[in-house]
Amino acid sequence: MESDSHVSASAGPGTPTSNHRKERGAIAAQACENCRARKQKCSEARPRCDGCVRADIECKYREPQPTKKDKTLVEILERLKSLEGGIKVLGGKVDGLGINTGFSYQHHDQQLSAPPTYDPSRSNSWASSSANLTTPSVVPPALRDSHYIYASAAFKMLSWPCVRQMLPAIDIPVLEKGGAAVILGPTSSGFGLSLDTAGSAPTNLTHSSIDLHLGSTGDHHMRGFAGSLGNLDWDSMMRLSKAYFDSFNFLFPIVDRQYFVSSILPMVLRHGYDHGATSTLALLIFALGEVAIAGAQGTPLQTHKGRSSGIRGGSAGQPPGVYFFNQARQSMGLGIADSSLENVQVFTLAALYYGTHCQHTGFWRMSIYASIACQALLISKPELLRGPVSDLVRRVFWHCSIMETLLHLELDLPTTGLEKFEDLVGLPDFSGPYSEEDYIGNQSSHYQEHFASQIVLRRLSVEFNKTLHNVLASEVSIAPHLFGPESSRGHAVSTIKQLSMQLEQWRGMMPPHLRWQDDEREVFHLGDNLYDTSGYPHSVPPPLGTFSFTTNLDIPPVNYPFAADIQIAILRSRYYYVKYILYRPFLFKALHHPDEVRQEDAEGVVECLHAGLKWPITMSPTSRHKRLIPCLFFWSQNLLSILVALRLTEQVPLLARIRANLAGPRFSEDAQETVALYIDWIRDLKDVDSTAMWCWTVLREIYTLDDEA
Repeated sequence: MESDSHVSASAGPGTPTSNHRKERGAIAAQACENCRARKQKCSEARPRCDGCVRADIECKYREPQPTKKDKTLVEILERLKSLEGGIKVLGGKVDGLGINTGFSYQHHDQQLSAPPTYDPSRSNSWASSSANLTTPSVVPPALRDSHYIYASAAFKMLSWPCVRQMLPAIDIPVLEKGGAAVILGPTSSGFGLSLDTAGSAPTNLTHSSIDLHLGSTGDHHMRGFAGSLGNLDWDSMMRLSKAYFDSFNFLFPIVDRQYFVSSILPMVLRHGYDHGATSTLALLIFALGEVAIAGAQGTPLQTHKGRSSGIRGGSAGQPPGVYFFNQARQSMGLGIADSSLENVQVFTLAALYYGTHCQHTGFWRMSIYASIACQALLISKPELLRGPVSDLVRRVFWHCSIMETLLHLELDLPTTGLEKFEDLVGLPDFSGPYSEEDYIGNQSSHYQEHFASQIVLRRLSVEFNKTLHNVLASEVSIAPHLFGPESSRGHAVSTIKQLSMQLEQWRGMMPPHLRWQDDEREVFHLGDNLYDTSGYPHSVPPPLGTFSFTTNLDIPPVNYPFAADIQIAILRSRYYYVKYILYRPFLFKALHHPDEVRQEDAEGVVECLHAGLKWPITMSPTSRHKRLIPCLFFWSQNLLSILVALRLTEQVPLLARIRANLAGPRFSEDAQETVALYIDWIRDLKDVDSTAMWCWTVLREIYTLDDEA
């Protein structure tokens, strides 16, 4: 659905003045071609304006022309997309050689600068001294001959022989049954939601119905609902819708706010709820709107040693939004065979709702339905990619692709083939009209550029994964050990470094307001007009434009407008996740083949460890709003793998020496903060999330924790 032409009825006191309209360029909607030809006023309604409805003729709109700002976004996408060419060339050379041969491309080994503590006169000191530093009980000789099998999934790190030695008392069925068995969890695990279709309507949203667009702690409260949807008035619909669009839709811009507010909501108010896709879409938006309100301002589910949980609102068995979700669920399957954009959006929003309550099986199932529905839409209605909804279709497609890729890389779950449509669909550019609220939100949080950067990072991740798989498989086929002396080790090491350089180029090509430095990963910048609205409590203004994540989880979290902190935390944490995966093979070698560790291997271990430190997603305020963070299982299992790696640096002498000599003076302090953050994340989720409970079971053995830790 493309935006309606009318200025959104939800525009409140934060609407820009006419001067702002002049600055922002042509983001208003256009008259249809028939009204232009007749030189008459057009209502600009979609899909047909009032004049075309009366004349009973086809209504056509011109392709929206990108504004100057939109063209800037196009240029960003093109620059970022250019990185993929280099990766594909590198991967193509590897593919052409096959995994049973060496590499024919030239070796351009980019040496990392040696840390000040390293003695150049002992270039092979890691290999020469590792034998007497390695504890046999930690790495027995039988384990040193282990072959490395590359896998992106974090849980597979627990199958490493050295790690298994740390966990002799733990039965980890995931190692035999695959990631889905534990990460998604059986329905009988005790973590299932009470998604009862007869569930009662919310009697009161006891917490502020805050205008999440403002991040306010205002005094407005949602009025209690009676037990039927018919009593949901316009103001309540608007509050819930605004809460959704000012949070989730900035993270996943897949619904047209202006069309929804100007067309769908009035229709629902006039005609009530049927079993159609538009009514179902409205109910899901209400459900997620309630999650957004409760997730930011609701009562924490529990308190641990005086620290409030980051899971807010509702309860484990009765989460926020469940009434609206159950109402939507009654009709969700009726349109499963429809080839419509609304159908794809319905399944996508249902997946997001399941994810907010740690129902990973439901998230997976609905994500697959969304991908299949998206393919059906593209096959049956390819003209949508040339019409007024083309950019929205592209955004929905790439959201589905990001989620499907995540499930595949982390859980080894099969894909639906959605990736085959990438070239056909192309990249979104957010061209065309959009609402005043979305304009304000983008000026402050840059959500469009965040989404575009996520798309390219996803594509880089796929290419990295393919290249690493082929390179390391070839490495092991040539030599008995990973990066062994008999192999063309320089080519494999060089490949990893080149991929890392591509990742750095991705970060360097982002707009200045999205970039960051590794030593300032907590600091971020937002638009100067972030709080320039009457609803913001001006008595406590933040420093203009500059903000920060914090490792102090005990202070009250800040509620940033537009889910700005969550957007930033996700983007930065995914960057460090990709870098961590790139360098993790060096960690395997140091653990299982210590006699062959050289200087560049040790440096690779350090890069891996640094990439795992202090992910912003685990800091405050983001970690205090966990219901708004997508794919919690993804983060939990990766945090577990990093905690295992950090523990190994304390128990394995070779890793301890690398850590002491190469990791830098701040590493121990940063590692200590990291361990505290990551353990808190998993402990906070373990009572409501089967994935976190599984992670906690492993952590208790490694870090000797109890349930009160």
